[in-house]
Amino acid sequence: MRTWTSCVVVGIASCLSFAATACETPKIPTIPDGKTSTNDQMVGAQGEVKAYIAAMNDYLACVDEEATAKGGDAPAEYKVLMDKRHDTAITEMDSVAAAFNEQVRAFKGANPPPTAR
Repeated sequence: MRTWTSCVVVGIASCLSFAATACETPKIPTIPDGKTSTNDQMVGAQGEVKAYIAAMNDYLACVDEEATAKGGDAPAEYKVLMDKRHDTAITEMDSVAAAFNEQVRAFKGANPPPTAR
């Protein structure tokens, strides 16, 4: 009985380990300080944020695909892990987008458009 229990624990740990490495989260982009950045830096950061969001959407699709592939046979711990990974990714994406938008507002505040005469 003890050997069987050990095999089950090792099996679950292997599933969780596999789940943790199969889908890789993209690197969070560096967001420049809007008050001191140039237009080129902000445009470059915008491209990096868009690429990050696209990569995170791919990551979410991978996580969802893994969870679906395991289906109802997956251990409860696996389902919890996959839900947590999904929720964490969404929260991270929202945070990156909010941080970038905050710096865009700071950039616009520091660099108002010229007024027409």
